[in-house]
Amino acid sequence: QVQLVESGGGLVQAGGSLRLSCAASGRTFSVYDMAWFRQAPGKEREFVARITWSGGRTNYANSLKGRFTISRDVAKNTVYLEMNSLKPEDTAVYNCAARSSSTLPRDDYWGQGTQVTVSS
Repeated sequence: QVQLVESGGGLVQAGGSLRLSCAASGRTFSVYDMAWFRQAPGKEREFVARITWSGGRTNYANSLKGRFTISRDVAKNTVYLEMNSLKPEDTAVYNCAARSSSTLPRDDYWGQGTQVTVSS
């Protein structure tokens, strides 16, 4: 099993920046890729960014590309999300996720989430 713990959320003014962290533990050798999602109250969960663990390949939601950057530190088993030029509509709970394979059957894991609030 893989455990994920997010941190780094908080309150920030519009136009500011924030860096989220996701620390993985347990059977981390089985992880294929990791990703960030977010969900605002009353809205469905949406994809933010993804990175493969071995190769570091990334992809992003089109609307966020250029403002958000995902990265990884293999030695620390940690994934980061750098968020710049934040807007009030970025306010949401941000969750880290991991998958054991690119195909089914596979296992997926979720962290508890961290709150990001952007003030106007």
